Amino acid sequence: MLSTPATRSHLHTRAITFNGYAREDGLWDIEGHLRDSKSHPFTTGHKTWNPGEAFHDMWVRLTVDKELMITAIEVAMDSHPHPECPAVIPPMDALIGERLGKGWRKTIDIHLGGIKGCTHLRELLSNMATAAFQSIPGALFPDDEKKPPLYLGSCKSWDFDGPVVMRVYPQFYQWKNKG
Repeated sequence: MLSTPATRSHLHTRAITFNGYAREDGLWDIEGHLRDSKSHPFTTGHKTWNPGEAFHDMWVRLTVDKELMITAIEVAMDSHPHPECPAVIPPMDALIGERLGKGWRKTIDIHLGGIKGCTHLRELLSNMATAAFQSIPGALFPDDEKKPPLYLGSCKSWDFDGPVVMRVYPQFYQWKNKG
């Protein structure tokens, strides 16, 4: 828990959630939702938003197969601050056929970077890979049992030379150093 902060006034709330679902057809749906609201009235060029009312309320659903290839994408903008915002939805289809995994953020940038896309949808997409890894059984385990799970070496706890790998995956302890 954080320490008690200095006296302050609440201005903005951003809530982001991710959910993963196993489908009956053997595929998985990964859904991301982003909601922004202000604690005070907020005006954009075409509308005034009331305190607590979402001016960003955006959804992305990726459908992926067992190789984490995107087979479908759906995007909804229930609220957006500018009438032009929904124009970024059709280009999102460019991600169909791409794979969640190494280089995912670069893939997003290639297809949807800058004015081709939406900052908020890119933010959701970039973290949907992690939600998929957490949701899909075995997603981070290569087919070859002689190779380590893909998350090893990705953070301090999963350091190949660290105590967690030594305890949990002793066969891969100091693996990168074995050449």
